[in-house]
Amino acid sequence: MQEGSITNIHIARVKGTPSDPVQEATAISGMGIEGDRSCVEGNTRQVLFMDKETLDDLELTPGQIKENITTSGVDMSHAQPGQVFFIGDEIRMEVVGDCEACGKMEEIRSGLEDRLNGRRGMLAMVINGGTMKVGDTIRLDS
Repeated sequence: MQEGSITNIHIARVKGTPSDPVQEATAISGMGIEGDRSCVEGNTRQVLFMDKETLDDLELTPGQIKENITTSGVDMSHAQPGQVFFIGDEIRMEVVGDCEACGKMEEIRSGLEDRLNGRRGMLAMVINGGTMKVGDTIRLDS
């Protein structure tokens, strides 16, 4: 089991605009993060996780590639569909797959789409909701 912490939380309220950094957010079972544009029942792309180590390697800042939760100490490239993220004592999110880099990454920096290929983070669905905050422990069940 990998264990780390949440370093940043971002909510993408409106498509095409920067995500808002927050210190605390509410995960809603079967929906996503309250206030996020991806918080829709039935959406399998509810929450995007990214590790700070990869962002640092690519000289990106947290939230820049639209991830909701930035972690430290958990390597997202090892997460597999079906595995579960545990945040604090109550929140559980199931990994549904990796987030493919898209052309929007080129708007951030030329060549970024290729550099992010296979490293854009992991998408998850909220199984058990609750409140999370920056600094909370996150574990990836192996």
